[in-house]
Amino acid sequence: MGTALLITGAPGAGKTTLIRAVVAESTLKAGGFVTEEIREGGERLGFRVSALDGRVGILAHAAAAHGPRVGRYHVDVPAFEAVGVAALLAATAEADLIVVDEIGKMELCSPRFVPALEAALASRKPVLGTILLAPHPWIDGLKRRPTVELYRLTERNREDLKDALLARLRSEVRS
Repeated sequence: MGTALLITGAPGAGKTTLIRAVVAESTLKAGGFVTEEIREGGERLGFRVSALDGRVGILAHAAAAHGPRVGRYHVDVPAFEAVGVAALLAATAEADLIVVDEIGKMELCSPRFVPALEAALASRKPVLGTILLAPHPWIDGLKRRPTVELYRLTERNREDLKDALLARLRSEVRS
């Protein structure tokens, strides 16, 4: 079974930036998704989900009126499933590296996300992702699995962590 290399850290620590840097420098064919903030005038209004193949959708938005609520945001479950979950399933089938940014409360609003993530984790492919830092029963259980390696991102270890993750991916593919 493949190893899941999961990055945790405070919101805004640069987890998505780190994921993008690792994917850019890796020689592996990557698939999956990343999430990014939607900002306007310095204010965070929501989150976008972007598949590595270029498809984009809204994960959650403060101005949305429908969908499960996480904090001040309403999650657009159909949009997340059409982009994020579809990209996760495609990556599990076709890519060499499965990218999941992020495993968090918003993503867990999708009933299709956990089965897609479980399929990715059960594959023989490495999974590179980010995971919620705050306590959460299901996520805490995932963090304790023997095939999960958890990395804590800080300002001080950003560059070293990128190099460590790239080296770990190289060794995972060789083994």
